[in-house]
Amino acid sequence: MTNITITKNALVSQKPGNIVSDMDGEKVMLSIQSGKYFNLGAIGGEIWELIKEPTLIRNLVTTIKSQYDVDQDECEQQVTAFLNQLIEEELIIVEGNDKQ
Repeated sequence: MTNITITKNALVSQKPGNIVSDMDGEKVMLSIQSGKYFNLGAIGGEIWELIKEPTLIRNLVTTIKSQYDVDQDECEQQVTAFLNQLIEEELIIVEGNDKQ
């Protein structure tokens, strides 16, 4: 298991080697590496699309917050929790993770 604490200034991006499909408005993914299926859900699917290219977590939070009626702290917590799940499953790459 990976033990990474991500910050708002980290860059996150998709790790290659996953097959993603849209099923009734929700993204589902097959990890070729692990053979596991994941239901990313609607918002998780949006986050997945937003990290096709390396994206700062703070920009990701800003984008999601602008699309949904949620306060800044709640949005940061939820996005970070989702990204931590993706890290645990080794589905994303985290770069430039500093302490700010």
